[in-house]
Amino acid sequence: MLEPKEIQIDGKTYIISKFPAVAGREIVTQYPITAAPKIGNYEVNEELMLKLMCFVAVPMPAGDPLALTERNLVDNHVPNFEVLMKLEWAVLNYNCSFFASGQAQSFLESLANKVQSLIMSTLTDFSAKLSAKD
Repeated sequence: MLEPKEIQIDGKTYIISKFPAVAGREIVTQYPITAAPKIGNYEVNEELMLKLMCFVAVPMPAGDPLALTERNLVDNHVPNFEVLMKLEWAVLNYNCSFFASGQAQSFLESLANKVQSLIMSTLTDFSAKLSAKD
């Protein structure tokens, strides 16, 4: 684990860590887009969540912390989806300085506006082509 940090979420202790460079790039560049309503891809986002959770561990009474590297481990050590989402957000905040500085919201809003503009432009062009008389 790179720079492990112990955190508490809803009374449960987790150990989160920094991403290595390549894994971090994959997770951070795809995570927001795949989670976006109507344009995202849930299956890809779920795969990314499971990759992200590999950088989360739970302390064990006798021994090294247990990394949550598989779906079953996540389900067994994270009590519900709310805690899971809080945990995901905590890991992203810990790994991304722009999340912590409050720039994430404006970044995501800007991304959503660009995507919406692109979709509208594409649909307008498509509609014009369909409406054209032969």
